[in-house]
Amino acid sequence: MDFHRRIDNVLTMHSKVAEDPPRAQMIRSAIENREAVASKCGALAGWTPVESTGRSPKDTYIVRRKPSEEHVDWSAENNVPMEPDTFEMMKKDALAAIGAAGQIYMTNRVLGADPDYCLGIRTVSDRALTALFTDNMFRPVPPEAGGSVFRDLPFLVVALPYHKLDPEKYQGRLRIDPATGKTSTMAAAMDFDDRIGLIIGSAYLGTLKKLMFTVMNYLTPEHGILPLHCAANEGPKGGVNLLLGLSGTGKTTLSADPRRVLLGDDEHAWSDSGIANFEGGCYAKLINLRQEKEPEIFYAINHNAAPEDHGAIVENAMIYPDGTFDFGDTRLTPNSRGSYPLRFLWHFKPSAVGGHPDVILFLTADANGVLPPIAKLDVDQAMFWFMMGYTSKVEGTERGIVNPVSNFSRLFGAPFIPRRSSVYIKMLGEKVQRHRTRTYLVNTGWSGGPFGIGKRMDIDLTRLLVDAAEKGALEDVEFGLDPVFRLRIPKSCPGLSNAALLNPRDTWTDKAEYDARAGKLAAEFRNWFEKKCDKSGVPASVLSQCP
Repeated sequence: MDFHRRIDNVLTMHSKVAEDPPRAQMIRSAIENREAVASKCGALAGWTPVESTGRSPKDTYIVRRKPSEEHVDWSAENNVPMEPDTFEMMKKDALAAIGAAGQIYMTNRVLGADPDYCLGIRTVSDRALTALFTDNMFRPVPPEAGGSVFRDLPFLVVALPYHKLDPEKYQGRLRIDPATGKTSTMAAAMDFDDRIGLIIGSAYLGTLKKLMFTVMNYLTPEHGILPLHCAANEGPKGGVNLLLGLSGTGKTTLSADPRRVLLGDDEHAWSDSGIANFEGGCYAKLINLRQEKEPEIFYAINHNAAPEDHGAIVENAMIYPDGTFDFGDTRLTPNSRGSYPLRFLWHFKPSAVGGHPDVILFLTADANGVLPPIAKLDVDQAMFWFMMGYTSKVEGTERGIVNPVSNFSRLFGAPFIPRRSSVYIKMLGEKVQRHRTRTYLVNTGWSGGPFGIGKRMDIDLTRLLVDAAEKGALEDVEFGLDPVFRLRIPKSCPGLSNAALLNPRDTWTDKAEYDARAGKLAAEFRNWFEKKCDKSGVPASVLSQCP
């Protein structure tokens, strides 16, 4: 008997199963079960054990079995294989834990705003907060779901956040946790062939979100659909922008533009019909959240409502006895998060779908201060920067970082990319070319010198340049060529009085120091490109773009 049927049997025989409970009931249950507390504004506040304040990539597995194994890039460090017999052990543990639970919560939702390829997802958990998270983040099942290419492939996730695996039982099967010196007691595993996900021991809600994003990243390319780790918004005339970038690059801030409506802030797909959000909600980083900087996100979390009418989940943020949050306090973790439905925002598009993108912006926060605030990319360059996924890690974006560290994450989402890079890169190039999408590199990092000497790029300058790119105002200006990175840098921009800001070398007092720093970064690009970049199947014209 397969696992799907076994779960059905457990649910049928269990005396307390809440299937698709009303939202208010999930909120009340989370409070009554002491899974979370109601804050002063009405949002739920919860905290996880120290090992669950973020995703654990080394405890995230893909079950290695046919036929999917030949399509997974096992050379990628984030694609950690799990043997089928180990997964069978986990399934037995999950069945036993669900059967013994005092209360079971089950939700039926979908990923994908476009009904042509929405994926049904059934989540089974012993926690009301997990069920509420799926209500915030996933989408209602649309009437047209029967026409989806995945209509016969629903995905089942069993999430047991506080149930720990027996380290002795799994010895030699799961990794050794260096913090304890023993076998890890948590695992998040996905089986692409049997359409099952198991989360045991990880209470971080993002584990469920990113597990399902990885599943969609595996499934959609088979149907000519490109999954993208990006934000998307739409202008008043219907033009769609995509913003790709890692943590700290300004993706969330720039996508929350009051002149445009948001399709989504994190996970989308590009099909023959256009762009569609996978999700129905946002899972925003809350560190240093300020009302004046990000008013919509602040409102989504902090608006006043009765708890039953609120339902935003604040995870691992400091809260005071009066019920107010301090988002600047990092003592619990710098990775505090807020989950809320898209409808909590002011400027959002309920359908979460749009046409083919007019503009793609690759965001980087270059702490070296050597990349231009904006540069126009041709198709090969777009594919190359997509492949590299470059930004800098600086103090405040990751614990323990004092001096800037160059970070490369393939396709701007390395932990969630199961297939070979070339699959996604070629699809991007084909779609950009077919739909004549304009592509730009945007540096939201430093200018006039590196981190500690130069200054962070002014947000007003970035917004002006992004606006010019959106309107096509940079298409006919004169460009200069960066000799190191081969980037085309505009020599002017409408509305910009100081054109010297456009060329990073012009903003440095010591030009020789600039040249040395640019050479250092180019060497880091080449080193990662040669040693860690998956170049198989990538066109030679793209590979030639390496600095």
